[in-house]
Order: sequence, then C-alpha cells, then structure tokens
Amino acid sequence: MSDAALQAIDLLLSARWVVPVAPRGVVLEHHAVAVHRGEIIALVPQAEAQTRYRAAEHVELGEHVLLPGLVNAHTHNPMTLLRGLADDLPLMTWLREHIWPVEARVLGAEFVRDGTELAIAEMLRGGTTCANENYFFPDVSAATYRAHGFRAVVGLPIIEFPSAWARDPDEYFARACELADALRGDTLISAAFAPHAPYTVADTSFARVRLLADQLDLPVHLHLHETAQEISDSLREHGQRPLARLQRMGLLNDRLIAVHMTQLTEPEIAQCAQAGVSVVHCPESNLKLASGFCPAEALRRAGVNLAIGTDGCASNNDLDMFGEMRTAALLAKGVAQDASAMDAASTLHAATLGGARALGLDARTGSIEPGKRADLIAVRMDALETQPLYHVVSQLVYATPRSQVSDVWIDGRALLREGVLTTLDHGALLQRARHWRQRIAAI
Repeated sequence: MSDAALQAIDLLLSARWVVPVAPRGVVLEHHAVAVHRGEIIALVPQAEAQTRYRAAEHVELGEHVLLPGLVNAHTHNPMTLLRGLADDLPLMTWLREHIWPVEARVLGAEFVRDGTELAIAEMLRGGTTCANENYFFPDVSAATYRAHGFRAVVGLPIIEFPSAWARDPDEYFARACELADALRGDTLISAAFAPHAPYTVADTSFARVRLLADQLDLPVHLHLHETAQEISDSLREHGQRPLARLQRMGLLNDRLIAVHMTQLTEPEIAQCAQAGVSVVHCPESNLKLASGFCPAEALRRAGVNLAIGTDGCASNNDLDMFGEMRTAALLAKGVAQDASAMDAASTLHAATLGGARALGLDARTGSIEPGKRADLIAVRMDALETQPLYHVVSQLVYATPRSQVSDVWIDGRALLREGVLTTLDHGALLQRARHWRQRIAAI
C-alpha cells in the first residue's frame, strides 16, 4: 500500500507489551496504539498498524510495557513542600500541632503553585497522569496543572474555619461555585466539592454540598472513617457514625469519593456497594499515621469501586503510585489473611480505571480504548530488577520501581521523554524547593 493510501495520524506507539487494563488482566504482545489529536483511535497488532497508518511520529518501545497513566485518586500536592516536616506522629497531633500552624504562616498562591509544580514533576517521572487534588487555592492549582498539560480534578475546599483562601463557609461556597463555573467545559481540568472531613464540616455545610453537587453535577471528595477517634468523636457529638451521618444528609451516593475508610463494619461495606460509593485506599499514609487498615479486599468483593491514592507528601512521604500499588496489594492480603486478595490485575485496575471511575473520568481516561484520551505511560522492563519476566502485570505491581518509567503522554502530548521532563525545568524546581525549605524551617 502506498503512503498516500495510509491514514495520516499524529503518533504511533509500538510496544513489546500493551496492558490496556480493560479487559482486566489482558496483556497484548507486539501491539501498537494509534493516536490522533490527543485521542486513541486504535489498538492493533504492529503489523496491522504498519498497513493502516502514516504517523508524524513513530515511537518504538522495544523492551517496554505501554499502559494507561496511573490515577492518583487522593492527594494534597502543594504539601509536597512539607515533605518530611513532621514525621512519626499520630494524625491529630500531626495536623493540629505541626501542619496547620505552618500552613497558617505560608499558605498562599505562591506556595500552592510551587508545590504543585514540584508534585507534577514527581508524578510524571513516576507514571501518574491524573491527580485528584484536595487543597486550598484550587484556582491556582487548576491554572498550574493546565499550564503543564496535566490532567487533574481540583477539590473545592469546604471547611468551617477561616484560611487564606476564605473567611467563612459562605465565602468557601461562593468561591467554589465561581471556580466550578470557570472550569465547566475544560477538557483537562475538572472540579469536585471537597468538604474536608466529618469532624471539620457542619451539617449545614454538608447540606449545601449535597444540593450544589446535584445541581452542578460534581463529585464529592471527602476524608471519611480515617481513624478510630473520628468514629468515637462522631458518636459522642452526633449520636451516629460518620457514614450514617452522611447517609442522613443524602451524601451516600455514587458521587461520593470516600478516602481512607479504615474503620468499616460489614453492613457499612454493603451500604457503600449498594449506594455506588467509590473508596480511595491510601495504604502508605494510613500505615505511617497508624490510622488503621482499609478492608480493601472486602470492599472489592462486595462490588465497591476501588481507587488508590498516595495522600500528600507530608504524610506519605512521596507520590509514588508504583510503590502504593505494591503496598496496597500486600496489605490487603495481610488484612484479609488471604494470599489471593487484591491480585495484581485488580490492583492495577484500582490504580488506573478504578481511579478514573471514582473521579467520573472513566469515559476519558484510565484504560487504552479507542475514543479515550491518550494518557499513556511506557515502562522499561529490561532492567535487572525486573528480570526474568514471566507475568507482566504481576511484575508491574510487585517488582517494578517508578524509576523505570521512561515516557509519559497526556492528551497525546509527550511530557516525559526517555526520563526527561519536557515542560518543567529540573534546576528551577530544585531551587524553589530549597527556598521553601529555608523559609519553612525558620518558622
């Protein structure tokens, strides 16, 4: 066939292995992904691709796995600048005596922009292409993500106490609605309501969140059932567990992105499954803060959509989704006392399509399927640490470090090429991080 008869496309990615995630557990050998105008238009054998397409750029990934970009379904990315500030402390001590006092001194647009840029660089180098952000100054976060071509859902913070972002609940809601309107129709950045937690949000605010989330068709991103203390405090103050309180407020539904969920009963798991709640498992943060163990396998078997998040760098202390997958799978086995719990394919699904589904983005990202956006990553598998290679998906989850991510595309745009960032200045990021360390250490 002559070149003139071939379909012209922007990008063709030919890989030794392709893991599309949907169907779950499938590994395709010697396949190619065709991309045009940022959209996946085909996933076909390499030989067929050569007879169908004429690509402006053809990337051959001879010893790589090509898979969907990872979705970090819960993070506080500006807090990357607080990495290692206050370690080895329980949650409420960590928050009230260390994190909140520092934030009161440094929180502002510059802090959010610089922390988000540092986080974008780390996420790209580790194969993450989408983040569910939960922090103040979401307008700055949104602008920063957009400037670097990174896909994100930005949380619209709702909390009862004043901050540099808003004085009171009325202002939080006013600014939230303003930004939600501004982001409507944006193909890269979307919004979710982000009431902080049951212990920092009043019933009146939860009622407003429910009304506005329904009106604006937005998800609700919430820390929930994170610690045993949260449960006991809720029983004392409200006479019911936090999940029951949310159900009373009409928030237990398929819009809810429930983060942590370490304190669950069997009936509560069944409630979540019936209501269509998505649960974000943050195993390393929960382990580090000794918050408890999310019953991930019980949730999965009940039919709850599972996603994986790193939480923020102040409590993890990294944004390594490959490490998070491994910890999630191993921890689930220990909690369930079942070696088959959270198998590798299910874990990879949670870190990709499960996360996209939780964020309402599963029609756009999370798997390699025609019609979806080309959010893709290539991972080298020829390192000594990943040899010999028997089962690709198992190797990705249990043995592959994030340092083997070589290339990243979002919307078909290369943001990491052979390990080098294309839109961010490595030296400038280091300089700004060191500036913030000096400033914060002096507080």
